[in-house]
Amino acid sequence: MASTKEYLDFVLEQLSELDGITSRAMMGEYVLYHQGKIFGGIYDNRFLVKPTKSASALMPQAQSELPYEGAKPMLLVDNIEDKAFLKRLVEAISAELPQPKKMNSEHNDKSDFDKTIDDLDDLILIDYITNDGNDKDIGKGCGSLILDVLFVVLVIWWLLDMLLG
Repeated sequence: MASTKEYLDFVLEQLSELDGITSRAMMGEYVLYHQGKIFGGIYDNRFLVKPTKSASALMPQAQSELPYEGAKPMLLVDNIEDKAFLKRLVEAISAELPQPKKMNSEHNDKSDFDKTIDDLDDLILIDYITNDGNDKDIGKGCGSLILDVLFVVLVIWWLLDMLLG
C-alpha cells in the first residue's frame, strides 16, 4: 500500500521546526532528508527512522519494522504529536550520519575523455530540415559526429607534433 500525500504533509508539518527538511517521492513512498542526509521516510503511512544509537536511546520502546520487503529494519516513530521531541530526534540522528556523497550517476565509471564527450553531447543541439521538409532535432544523436571530428582533430594534432617535433 502506498503512502498518502496527506500523511506526508502531516509529518512535514510536525517537522516544521527543523531547517533543511525535504522529501522525495520514491515508488509510492517518501524518503525524508535533513540537510541532505536521509534520516527516515514514510512507508505505508508509517513514519520510520534509521535505527541509530541516538534514535534507540530516545525511543527505547520503539518497534523495529521493515519499510518494505527485503529492506533493513527501521524504528517506528509513535510520538509524532510532539514537535519538540521530533526535532531532538531528527537532529540526533542526523548528527550520527555521514555527509552525503556527491555523485553523478551518469558519470560513475567513465574516463575523463568519455565524461567530456558526454558533456559536449548534452550541450550540442542541432536543428535541421530533412529532405521532406520536416523539422528534426538531432539532439543526442550527434555524439558520433562529435567523436569523428574530435578524432580527426587529435590525429592532425598528433601528426603536427610528430612533424614539428
